[in-house]
Amino acid sequence: MNKKVTAGIIGAGRIGQLHAHNMLLSNRFHLKTISDVYTDHLQKTDFLQAVPHITNHADELLRDPEIDAIFICSSTDTHTDFITKAAQNNKHIFCEKPISFDIEETLRALETIKAHNIKFQVGFNRRFDHHFRKAHDVVRSGEIGTPHIIKITSRDPEAPPEAYIQRSGGLFIDMTIHDFDMIRYLSGQPIKNITVKAASLVDETFSRNDDVDTAIITVTFADGSLGVIDNSRQAVYGYDQRIEVFGNQGMVQVENEKPTNVKISTTTSVTEDKPKHFFLERYNQGYIDEINAFAQSILNDEPVLAQFEDGLQAERLALAAKISWQENRTVELNEVPL
Repeated sequence: MNKKVTAGIIGAGRIGQLHAHNMLLSNRFHLKTISDVYTDHLQKTDFLQAVPHITNHADELLRDPEIDAIFICSSTDTHTDFITKAAQNNKHIFCEKPISFDIEETLRALETIKAHNIKFQVGFNRRFDHHFRKAHDVVRSGEIGTPHIIKITSRDPEAPPEAYIQRSGGLFIDMTIHDFDMIRYLSGQPIKNITVKAASLVDETFSRNDDVDTAIITVTFADGSLGVIDNSRQAVYGYDQRIEVFGNQGMVQVENEKPTNVKISTTTSVTEDKPKHFFLERYNQGYIDEINAFAQSILNDEPVLAQFEDGLQAERLALAAKISWQENRTVELNEVPL
């Protein structure tokens, strides 16, 4: 492939640097510029030599006529402003989740996207995980019949620091939003309502910040089938990522990825590796595949897999989940603006 997408990244934190690293290794991107309010942390990295331009001014990327696509990896409260400016400058947009913390802001950003002929992809990297994608394809093929129950387990290995909790937006919009997208992706059915039971069991830091660290979420799909998501901010044995779709003609499951699949059996025990430790390890290939798919969508003028609508619907579910937890009731999804 000779033609490349010239890209710029806004936000050079952990996820921005991950995308930058993957772009530099890809034959589909030319990474021209990285911007962040603070760039001192990049001074001792390879990015200083590998990326032509590093700046504190995002407008330089947005106005650059050579840049085809903008990756928005900045804090969530800045997303819609950068989305609007990027769209107005006719840049294709890759935006990390969530699109925003405010559903009205998200809807206004959607109108801006619709007004311009650009691609927009949300950073739902789990759609690009080859295990989850195979499960999705099995369901769509009809091999397990009609889905009746979908179960998703998603548990982090350790709780984040309080400074992160304070700006995360809460468990449902920060963590569960990936699971809301995945359960929609697997089912293919609209969600009718949602019921949440949640608590702060791992660390009082969460309750102190009006948040939770443990949740059981039940959804009812439009066809009456059911979904269950369980979340925890602390699984001491590693990053726990499992899915199961049970249908009237069978079941498809995805178990945890481990460093090796070696199992040792002796007279005293049967042992195997714990799950991979965190999302950067577990979904490494998914992060690579999602940006390459985005480039392919631009270069070949093809639809993106994780569209703005998917980000919007996951955000609506996160908002409904928060209402359900706070008001201790089932929330119909039509109660949330659209």
